[in-house]
Amino acid sequence: MKFRCERDVLVEALGTATRAVASRGGALPVLSGVKADLTGDRLVLTGSDLDLTIQVAITVAGQQDGVAVLPARLAADIVRALGPGAVHIDAEGDEAQISSGRSEFAVRLLPAEDFPRLPETPGDEVTLDAAAFEEALKQVVRAASHDDARPILTGVLMAAEGDGLRLVATDSYRLAVRDLPGTTVLREGQTVLVPSKALGELTRVLSGAETVRLRLAERDATFEVGETKLTTRLIEGEFPNYRQLIPNTHPNRLTVGREPLLEALRRVKLLAREATPVRISLKADGIELTAITQDVGQAHEDLDAKYEGTEMVIAFNPEYLADGVEAVKGDEVTLETVDALKPAVVKSVESQDYLYLLMPVRVS
Repeated sequence: MKFRCERDVLVEALGTATRAVASRGGALPVLSGVKADLTGDRLVLTGSDLDLTIQVAITVAGQQDGVAVLPARLAADIVRALGPGAVHIDAEGDEAQISSGRSEFAVRLLPAEDFPRLPETPGDEVTLDAAAFEEALKQVVRAASHDDARPILTGVLMAAEGDGLRLVATDSYRLAVRDLPGTTVLREGQTVLVPSKALGELTRVLSGAETVRLRLAERDATFEVGETKLTTRLIEGEFPNYRQLIPNTHPNRLTVGREPLLEALRRVKLLAREATPVRISLKADGIELTAITQDVGQAHEDLDAKYEGTEMVIAFNPEYLADGVEAVKGDEVTLETVDALKPAVVKSVESQDYLYLLMPVRVS
């Protein structure tokens, strides 16, 4: 295999494909590599850990067709370190020459025949608006769990809802629900559970794109954005009944500026060390945010706000609360709650298609 490519094009393609590469290769050492497949002037780079696969196709100046598996992170680091201009890669036998200008590297290849054959995802293709889907993913993926001991909670539920699509994620401390009206992807009553890690990587690929094409199979989902294809294995299992967590009525309602609340949270949580919650005093004439950490200090900040309901003090994990407020669109947010121990709901004043539910922290 032999080709020439501009450094910046190759850096971006290698960086994207490498994000799916297994960190250590595990039982298959070849999975620590990125597969390069050259046909004519089309180079396809593939990274995979078997659960997540990312393929990127780019146009290069091809000189000799072939297939090689480069050590992914080393190859990406080498190409990134080269000077601007053309990069030449010549892979033959068990070694690849990577050169540019007066720099030259020789890198041992991984056995291409060991790289697993990756399945194609059958099924009907659906086209989605990339910007709307990216925004929805950024709002919801943040609430998914990172604890592999509970794999169901590391996924994002995609469900047919009314005339559109609903995305749901929870880590059992918070819940995010986003509706995409008019987006028909699934059959009525159908649900799939997509790993949040894969959707997090997808948001990077979606940036600046106009459309994303989605195909669903029984065990896999494939997203195609331009010349980049991301395939992920679906999570099997029953997602929790999230609907029962959302209160039907909220007698207490706070309306506050989104940016002022975020800025106040960022300042106050500087004193919220070691999982210290931020207390919010809800009063008719405004709110007060307080964080107290023993032997460190305390912070207080008053904010103008509109509050209707029973005066109370409610406490939250400041990171989780800031996450929810940040995800809401518009100038103002509402925080609705039943009492200081029941889940609170954060929503936008302007739009009802996103809901972020957060469990309060019990304080003395």
